[in-house]
Amino acid sequence: MPTHYNSKKKPKTRVKKNNGELTQRQKDTLKRHSKHHSKKHIKEMSDLMKKGKTFGESHKIAMKKVGK
Repeated sequence: MPTHYNSKKKPKTRVKKNNGELTQRQKDTLKRHSKHHSKKHIKEMSDLMKKGKTFGESHKIAMKKVGK
């Protein structure tokens, strides 16, 4: 059996870019997202994304921590 049929998937790794700064794409996405959420929510997401979390991960955490 070929090795590419391995049933175990490796977790995706994220590379932290720009030394803790948000990319322009992240800034644009947060700006659109801010129309639906509080400043506190956006700040929490921004801080998490600077630490290397994805947009989705940071949103989920921010919703639990500070709400909408």
